[in-house]
Parts: sequence; C-alpha cells; structure tokens
Amino acid sequence: MLKNCQKSKFPKEFASQKRVFCKIVEKSQKYDIMESANNSQSVRFFVILGVFLMYISSDVDQITMEEFFMPFGGKLLKTNRWVKLASMMPWEHIERIYMASFQSERGRPAISSRIAFGSIFIKENDNLTDEGTVAAIAENPYMQYFLGLTAFQAEPLFDPSMMVHFRKRFPVEEVAKINEYICTGKWPEQQRNVDRNDGQDDTQQDENQKSPAEKEQKQPPKSGKRDKNTSKKKLKREKKQKKNRGKLILDATVAPADIKYPTDIDLLNKSREHLETAVTILWKEVPHKGHKLPYSPKKARKSYLSLAKSKKWTEAKCRTALGDQLRCIEQAAKRLEELKALVPDYEKRFPTWLHRRLGVIPLVYAQQRQMYDSHTHKCEDRIVSLEQPHVRPIQRGKRPNPTEFGQKLHLSVVDGFTFLEQTSWSNFNEGCDLTAAVEDYYRKFGCYPEAVLADKIYQTRANRTFCKEKGIRLTGPALGRPKTGEADRKQKRQMYKDACDRNAVEGRNGNAKRRFGLDLIAAKLDETAKTEAALILTAMNAANKLARWLLRLFAESPLFRFLSFQQKSERFFQ
Repeated sequence: MLKNCQKSKFPKEFASQKRVFCKIVEKSQKYDIMESANNSQSVRFFVILGVFLMYISSDVDQITMEEFFMPFGGKLLKTNRWVKLASMMPWEHIERIYMASFQSERGRPAISSRIAFGSIFIKENDNLTDEGTVAAIAENPYMQYFLGLTAFQAEPLFDPSMMVHFRKRFPVEEVAKINEYICTGKWPEQQRNVDRNDGQDDTQQDENQKSPAEKEQKQPPKSGKRDKNTSKKKLKREKKQKKNRGKLILDATVAPADIKYPTDIDLLNKSREHLETAVTILWKEVPHKGHKLPYSPKKARKSYLSLAKSKKWTEAKCRTALGDQLRCIEQAAKRLEELKALVPDYEKRFPTWLHRRLGVIPLVYAQQRQMYDSHTHKCEDRIVSLEQPHVRPIQRGKRPNPTEFGQKLHLSVVDGFTFLEQTSWSNFNEGCDLTAAVEDYYRKFGCYPEAVLADKIYQTRANRTFCKEKGIRLTGPALGRPKTGEADRKQKRQMYKDACDRNAVEGRNGNAKRRFGLDLIAAKLDETAKTEAALILTAMNAANKLARWLLRLFAESPLFRFLSFQQKSERFFQ
C-alpha cells in the first residue's frame, strides 16, 4: 500500500504534501484501516480526504544540523543551548498531547505540535512577552531549529495571539508529565493530578492520590508459602528498591497574578461603570423615555474620587463612599433588567469582555453588601478582580507582603530538580499533601526517600506516623521530652544540616521568580495561568540539566585536567 502511495501521481495542488500523506498511509497500515485501498485511485481518495483533517501528524524526527538550510551560509553549532534542548524534549509525547486537545476532525490544519509547545517554552525560558517571543523566533535560527523547521524563515511564523491558544492545548497535568520526563528521563505512566479540586472531600482526594504501591500495602497478605520459582536475585533487587534513598525537600510558594492591588471601593466603582456601559448599549435600542439612569453618574464618580484622592482614609469616609457605590449599583442593575425585557437577544449586543464582567458583578455586589452590613472586611471565597475572578487572596504572613494574590504552588525538590505537587487559587494547607508527595516520589524513583526536609507545618502527628512506618526521617525535633547531653547535641547538628539542605528549595523558588518570571504571571485565564506556572518550572529544570551537561563537558576537557593536575601538584609540594 505504501509503495502504491509513493509511486502514484499526486495532484499538483498536493505535490508539496506528498511526504505528509505518505506518512498518514504508513501509520494507517499499522492499524489495518486501509486494507482495501490497494490501488492508486483509493490512495488519491485518502490523500484528498486528509487535507480536511483538523490536525495532520507532523514529522517529529529530529533532522541533522547539516540538513538545516541557512540562506546566509554557515552551520549551526552543536554546543548551542537550543540544539541541546531540542534533544531533551519528548516530541512524540508532546504531539500526542497536542492532538488529543482537538475535538473536531475537520477544519483547517493546525500548526504543528513542536512549534506550539516550543514557542511557549521559549517564552518562559527567556522570560519574554508573546510579541517578543514571535520576534525572537523570527531572528534566531537556533530557535527555529528547536521548533523543527528545516530552513531559516525571516517572516513571523504566526500571530502573537496564537500563544494563548497554544497554552490552552497543554493542560497543567500534561506539562507536569513533560517536566518529569526532562528531570528523570522517563515518561510517567501514572501522574497525579496537580490541579487541586477544592470542592472535593479531603478523604476522597487522599484516596485518589494514593499510588498503586500504597494500595497494595493495604491489601491483606496472601496466605501460603513463597513461590519456589522466585529467584534470589529478584529478592535482592526488591530489597534494593525498597531501601530508602535520596532526600525530598517540600515547600510552598505563591505565584502572584498580574492584577491591580484590590480595594473595595475600586471593585465597586468598576462594577458601576460596567453596568452603566451595558445600560448605554441597550438604551440605544429602545424609545427614549425618562432618564437613562435613576442617578447622576457624575455624582457617583465624584463620590468615588472624594475617597480615592484623599490622603487619609477614615472609617466614616470609607463607609460613606461604599454606601453610595452600593446604592448606585442597585439602581443601575434594576434599570438594566428593565432594558433586557425590552430588547430581544440583548446578549448579542454586548461584547465578550462585558458579558463576562456582568456575570461576576452580582457576586461582587453580594460579598461587598455582606461585609458592609456586618461591618467587617472578610468574607468566604472573596473576589478581588473583575478581570480575573478566579484569583483569591492568600494569607502568608510574610514581610513585606503578608497577603498575596495568585495561585499557591506546592513544590518538591529532588537532586536539584523542581516538581509541581499541587496548585490551587485557594490557600490550602500544604502539610496535608506530604503523604501524596512521598508516594509520588516512590512512583518516580522506585523507592522512598531517606529523609523529608520541610518546615514546621509538615511536622504533624499523622505525617510523623506515616514517615516512621516507611522508614523516613522527618526533619524537626522529636516528640516527647527534650534530649540532653550528647543526644541533644547530635540532634541539633542534624537539624542544622537539614536546614542547610532545605535552603535548596528557597534558592529554586528565588531563581524561578527572578530569572524565569514566576513572580508575576501575566496569563489572564484560569487554565492558562496554571499552565504558564508549570512551564516556568519545566524551563528552569531544562536549564539546570543543560548547565550540568556543560559542567560535565568542561570537566572532561584537557584544560580542566591540566588545572586539576597543577592544583594537586602544588598541594603535594607544599
């Protein structure tokens, strides 16, 4: 069948796509879906049919650097970082994830998976904007080689707005798998959901997060003697796997979202302005009778500015301004409901951004009214942004920002590589995720860690009991009476050493925020913001792995050997 496809005469309009369609035929033969197509006419039929597929599988095979055409001459260097990063990526798995995101089988062929994922990876690796990423790709041949292009292209590959769609194609769970592959070199067969479900029960969530090894341990042991066919080598191998190795470092941080610092008066003023905009749009569609709004927008604006521009905010001024804005929102909402009844298909009159804001305003009004009536500044599941209603305030109690606004990330560090354990917009207790993190460590490396280095929030009785059962040393002082003498000094030395080792996670957090842009997530949507945070960790781990390769390459160089020999000789003669 494949030979007939290669020998058949393709139409002129499909001559450039012959290689792609031949590959489609080759893959279809493996699944016996084209057994009846044994002539050139049937081949041509399937070729023409493949044009209308939503996504056509691209060639993920890495080309050689000599095959990459450069119009200005020269060759690519093997030591370039993008050449090395191209060999680290699991492009086949990335393409499978990318293809699964398409729900329709018809439409215009999409951009290849390598370009889609490679572009968002370049953005996070160099901490660029979407526009800057497109411009950098058009100027750098090494980046184009990383994206799988066969020749240099000076024109932009796509519009910067496509970056948003690329991030939507890769959920945070799948990005966590790619990150694990880069760190461990193995594609995870099972991956725990890193996107925390806040509405799920804790007990149910713990059951879902347990690994197969933990589930098997709870099963009752089988009666009877051991199988005679079991070899001694297998038993030794199992003992080695069960032996605890390595250290697991746990910590939590917050990735701030790109929002304006929220205040109650600002949220109410924006809500009032959006309602006035909606009323203005519908007012043009009905006969003008009476006033457009039952209040004066100028007076409402003046009431807001009287507090916003004042240097000293007193409680009396705040309550007066908040009360005025709440009354104006009530009146504007009533007028809007009256106009909706008079205008058919009113939803089509509003732009998309205004339609989204109108869905959030009732919740904001209900929360602000509750706090106004109860004379408090706290409420459950508080909304702090109309543009990003999923963002929540997170109380950390750290200087200089005790309250942060963004997603909370639960991170683990193993041998210098950072893994994403949990992510959520709510302020969850990371101490409850220690069991899941340890079981995830077992799934990745085939053994439990020797020690878990974490702060005081993890040192609960349940976590201590779990670590004791698994033979894991949990950092921190032991329960009971304080030790004295040599035992006390030994414990303090161990705690000091653990504190020094635990600083690695703080360094990784600082590097991710200062170098890779985790200190301010610019993505606006819920799913894209989580994907961007996971991509930042992936880019940081890839850079760490690349730095280790360069260090190993330098260690094998003759210059390093000469310098090390000279240093040893100087010590000898001293």
